[in-house]
Amino acid sequence: MRFLVTGATGLLGGQLCRRLVNEGHSVAIFSRSLEKGRRLGFETFVWQPEKELPPADALEGADVVVHLAGEHIAAGRWTEEQKRRIRDSRVLSTRHLVAGLRVATSKPKALICASAIGFYGDRGNEELTEEATVGKGFLSEICQEWEQEAEAAAVLGVRVAQVRIGVVLAKEGGALEQMLPIFKVGLGGSLGNGKQWFPWVHIDDVTGIFHHAIFNEAVCGPMNATAPGIVTNAGFTEALAAALHRPAIFAVPGFVLRLGFGEMADLLLGSTRVIPARALATGYQFKFPSLRAALTNLFSR
Repeated sequence: MRFLVTGATGLLGGQLCRRLVNEGHSVAIFSRSLEKGRRLGFETFVWQPEKELPPADALEGADVVVHLAGEHIAAGRWTEEQKRRIRDSRVLSTRHLVAGLRVATSKPKALICASAIGFYGDRGNEELTEEATVGKGFLSEICQEWEQEAEAAAVLGVRVAQVRIGVVLAKEGGALEQMLPIFKVGLGGSLGNGKQWFPWVHIDDVTGIFHHAIFNEAVCGPMNATAPGIVTNAGFTEALAAALHRPAIFAVPGFVLRLGFGEMADLLLGSTRVIPARALATGYQFKFPSLRAALTNLFSR
């Protein structure tokens, strides 16, 4: 099969592309830089996703399009400019991608589009399957728009799946890259009261869920990419500290996070108890359903 992937230079995109190539598939990618894309060894098409439709020749013959591109939501304080970049990199890029599919002479069988658990917002202890309604706040609004833009491809006869990604745990990159230096020197601790749910997922499983969405035609619409063994922030802190053989006695009060990060502190203090109901119902088997197994694997690599 021939795949066309956006966001291939990122943590998830790179791992997914390597898996597809190892399975014998053909992978082409979109990149803002021709040189950067070619260094990865893939056929590369230059695209400025917020500004234009993708090149028509890139879409020809693609069996599946995987759309992973998006500005890092934790790259800095959410100034109005940063919020615009976060939105445009998701909403406008998806709108332009679907518009490109609309005028393409041949359509892919499926569009697998990234989304995020930010869709649900801060929901306390409520269990959130894919049937849950959209939440409130900046990220919820962005995710709703993002998914709606992707869903527009369905009227073209394209199967659409939106994968709502949780907090990705990987040895290099992802959330752990920011946490490890603090925890390794014994300064790690829970955030706020620590009671908020922490919907994590191992990098191998989020890659696996995307692979599952690609090849399982029963997967349509939203699908949560989080581990079934969800824990609270305090539980995650305790498990990470134990895996590193370090104490975790320092808690960061919520008001300090809000002073330091502003609106972006919602990422750290919000509670989202996400259940991967659709992944499990359609037969996905998690490699790392428990946090202990996930951390053991990551720190033994």
